[in-house]
Amino acid sequence: MILHSAPFAALDVFTLYALLRLRNDVFVVEQDCVYPDLDGRDTDPDTVHVWLTSPAGNVTAYLRVLSEPDGTARIGRVVTEPAHRGQGLAGRLLAEAVSVVGPRAAVLDAQTTAIRVYERFGFTVSGPAFLDDGIEHVPMWRPAP
Repeated sequence: MILHSAPFAALDVFTLYALLRLRNDVFVVEQDCVYPDLDGRDTDPDTVHVWLTSPAGNVTAYLRVLSEPDGTARIGRVVTEPAHRGQGLAGRLLAEAVSVVGPRAAVLDAQTTAIRVYERFGFTVSGPAFLDDGIEHVPMWRPAP
């Protein structure tokens, strides 16, 4: 798998389409979560998109790193194409995300089934579980290094 990262302005239309399609296929179709995925944060100048492609160029996994007003980073929209799950792709993305975050603290909302993946990168549960579109999540936090 080939690792990529770029701000929105550097994405070509074909890559952008592939990233958004993966998010739509998993979050909206597979997980049946109808919500405004296009929330305006993708285009923020400080947002970094991180994704993996197969040797054939197909997007297999994705996440984004946002800058919050308080200076923390927010990791979100973590998604892996169903046929590529269980291969450690989320871990590869998270390693890059931690690099992008750099010296800042970071937060994310994890599906409870994925807590251990995030714990491997220094995140700890920071609050009670909550439902987001019917899927149980927990807030997680990683202090600045």
